[in-house]
Amino acid sequence: MASIDNQPQPAIAYIALGSNMGNRDQLLVRALNLLNDRPDIDVLRVSGLYETDPVGYTDQPPFLNMAAALSTSLEPVALLRGMLAIEADLGRKRDIRWGPRTIDLDLLLYDDVRMDEQELTLPHPRMLERAFVLVPLRDVITPDHELFTRVDGEAQRALQDGGEGIALWNTINWHNASAPLES
Repeated sequence: MASIDNQPQPAIAYIALGSNMGNRDQLLVRALNLLNDRPDIDVLRVSGLYETDPVGYTDQPPFLNMAAALSTSLEPVALLRGMLAIEADLGRKRDIRWGPRTIDLDLLLYDDVRMDEQELTLPHPRMLERAFVLVPLRDVITPDHELFTRVDGEAQRALQDGGEGIALWNTINWHNASAPLES
């Protein structure tokens, strides 16, 4: 959609962030700052930081997970590639599937875009199964978003009662994310 001056309107994207290696909270804030420092991305809102039990490969430390709402002029694949570059800059290694990581950035939703390509599927194909994604996402997305009408099973229970293995750990004052985290 174009605006009156024929400039394209920025898209709204929602991402999940996670870390379970090193200084987890500082890595998450650093990733947010790197995203926000780009001229084509504006971090609008961030969730609380949730400490979560690992899923899949469970022999690893707990994660800090969060979500963020972005405004971006990038197309979905370009946004994904920018996120992957930030992961690499912050030391992400892909040695063990679902294994420990300094940072993990997942593109969950991008406006109303639906796509299924080798590099990117939108909406994220497994987010409705993952309470560690849905609980933080609920902090930054409209509560009546149609996404939440499709959630069932374990993830629905987590949304209703906070979720086993998921606990609010801290919050970020995003207007000055370089400031210390608030309790």
